Amino acid sequence: MDWDIFLDIHKDMPRQGSGRNRYTKQAYDLIPPVKNPKILDIGCGPGMQTIHLAKISKGTVIGIDIFEQYLDQLRHLIKEGHLEDRVKAVNQSMTDIQYPEQSFDIIWAEGSIFIMGFEEGLSQWKKYLKPHGYCAIHEMAWIQDNPPQEILDYWQAVYPNICTIDGHIDIIKRCGYDLLGHFPLPEDAWWEFYYDPLKLRLDTLSTKYKDNEQALALIQEGYSEIEMFRKYNAWYGSVFYVMQKH
Repeated sequence: MDWDIFLDIHKDMPRQGSGRNRYTKQAYDLIPPVKNPKILDIGCGPGMQTIHLAKISKGTVIGIDIFEQYLDQLRHLIKEGHLEDRVKAVNQSMTDIQYPEQSFDIIWAEGSIFIMGFEEGLSQWKKYLKPHGYCAIHEMAWIQDNPPQEILDYWQAVYPNICTIDGHIDIIKRCGYDLLGHFPLPEDAWWEFYYDPLKLRLDTLSTKYKDNEQALALIQEGYSEIEMFRKYNAWYGSVFYVMQKH
């Protein structure tokens, strides 16, 4: 992977995956009231949901990511919203979280846990939650049985760990959480802030990188992802799971 090309493709995007504020709030509303919660947003990307979490929770939010490009976007949003006292953008890896155990009331991760794997992430992050703390995550899942062969082959190639909703629920229980609720993100969570701007970016970069085979391969992967979703989104999507630590 040429990370410079990857980051160029994803530069100045409003989100780095599916989601929108109304679904962040829908998930947050599944959590019982917590006064002034301390929230860790793992793999925060440009931070749209980080900012919204601060507004709806009235608490403090730390967004962590390893890419300064995304953290700079979040810092801009923090300054724009005058939220410097309640939101921080920190360069830190989800695999090496540098906070004491039991530091957070809520751990949040929108579309980022796939980097570690669903079970590994839930297992490793649990220790950073306070007793009976909460976790809200959305992750790719099959939402219907017996998907067509083309999309089955696609996911086998790009993310073979994609799971069913029931499979995720089993993992949640096995990792020591009680499931409070779950819902798949509707199709509108994918287009406005992710796939539509991504396609415009890919169109632009196809010209910029017309003589760079490695870049063109990455660009084609982006087009393929969009087309697969357009054709087969009835079969798969990102599912929000909200849970409480035992």
